[in-house]
Amino acid sequence: MKPIRLIRGFLTVGAWTLLSRIAGFARDVLTAAYLGTGPVAEAFLVAFTLPNMFRRFFAEGAFNTAFVPLFSKKLEADEDPKGFAEDAMSGLAFVVLLVSLVAIVAMPWLVLAMAGGFASDERLPLAVEYGRICFPYILFISLTALLSGLLNAGGRFIAAAGAPVLLNIIFIAAMLTANWAGWDMGLTMAWATPVTGFAQLALVWFAAARMGFALKLKRPRMTPDLKRLLTIAGPAVLAGGVVQINLLVGRQVGSFFEGAIAWLSYADRLYQLPLGVVGIAIGIVLLPDLSRRLKADDTFGSRYALSRATEFALFLTVPAAIALMVIPLPLISVLYERGAFDATDTAQTALALAVYGAGLPAFVLQKVVQPLYFAREDTRTPFRFALWSMVVNAALAIGLAPFLGFIAAALGTTLAGWAMTFQLWWGTRGMGEAARADDRLRTRLPRTIAASVVMGVALWALDYVLADQLSAHGHRYWALAVLVLGGMAVYGLAAYALGAFRVADFRSGLSRQR
Repeated sequence: MKPIRLIRGFLTVGAWTLLSRIAGFARDVLTAAYLGTGPVAEAFLVAFTLPNMFRRFFAEGAFNTAFVPLFSKKLEADEDPKGFAEDAMSGLAFVVLLVSLVAIVAMPWLVLAMAGGFASDERLPLAVEYGRICFPYILFISLTALLSGLLNAGGRFIAAAGAPVLLNIIFIAAMLTANWAGWDMGLTMAWATPVTGFAQLALVWFAAARMGFALKLKRPRMTPDLKRLLTIAGPAVLAGGVVQINLLVGRQVGSFFEGAIAWLSYADRLYQLPLGVVGIAIGIVLLPDLSRRLKADDTFGSRYALSRATEFALFLTVPAAIALMVIPLPLISVLYERGAFDATDTAQTALALAVYGAGLPAFVLQKVVQPLYFAREDTRTPFRFALWSMVVNAALAIGLAPFLGFIAAALGTTLAGWAMTFQLWWGTRGMGEAARADDRLRTRLPRTIAASVVMGVALWALDYVLADQLSAHGHRYWALAVLVLGGMAVYGLAAYALGAFRVADFRSGLSRQR
């Protein structure tokens, strides 16, 4: 097998993820315009969150955390990787199908577990109806996640990274059609959900078949390899449960403040743009690469891969975090404020965005550091860390809600993210040289931070100068473009002048693998 080129892999996954997030943003703009933050919007957001929550629990989170390292090593050693993948896919499909049947019956209780504030409210029956329509999505998207992990382990990133683009395109088409035809918008979006899952599954299955892995479902059986997979996945399942409890706490707090679920959701979508483009891209590429390097006992290569991933992540993430904290109001105002989304919604969503922005580097660093554990088939340690972060999140979100209102949910998420990141970093002390930052990373990190601060000051000044244009409907789009592009230009110049970036490093990352 050819080695995975890290920078090229990051850029491939990041570019497709960026396209997906842009399409997702267009979807959110239409959702905000058609539904605003009213009962139908909140009911659909909770209903759509349910299968996505279970998806992260079963597939992208717990299952793939165990599957990708094991499959990568079998691929490296040519130890029947296809048979292992088919056993894993069949077992996953069986479990998810059972969960789906139970969830459809228990949907009222699941909705109340997600949003207790919906009780005795018009939002409850809407969310239950939408949830039952949406939930079959989990079966398609769980299998999509497994096949995506298989493709990533083989160094093929395009189909897996591009699949989410289909989801957003189908949603956009569905909303535009519903608006044109006069259909019920909430029901249209609910029925579009399983359709998007099937489309994504078809795309990655054909890509896997072209790679030589045309997997087929068969009767689930407990093989020694599958037992090993479940042993590793067990703590990851529990850790995934902790993550979902954190999300659940935030939803519960938000459900008791009118409009808060929508405010938090729209802010979450915007800060997920850099998180998805950078953090998820790095996690996807780094895990199979580290797994194969550890199989080959390549300590130097592991250290180099980790340091370059960290450098690349923070070079893009730190300025993005500062931008979200410095100019959240113009971002939300220009991007969302139209139709049913008014100035009050803008102010509250911008506040949530600023708080989430403060946690962005932490969320991205988790994606960088966690592969050090998962590549070693260690899922127990991250689980213990996740438990402590859950305690932090719950204490802050629930304890501060009576004093701070809905924003306590965002604050709990951000501080819990930093608590998790610190624990992951502290836990790498016993991993040896493979987990240590190299000299280049230690030199460039302070320079990246300094360049980001310079950019933050420039953004603040530009926001002040362009204030009138940003609030004028005829000028706000070009004014926001000037604001964002001006900040990017300042950051690029400052980073180059301070030595946080060298063109030669970028070229070498594309042309060869260390």
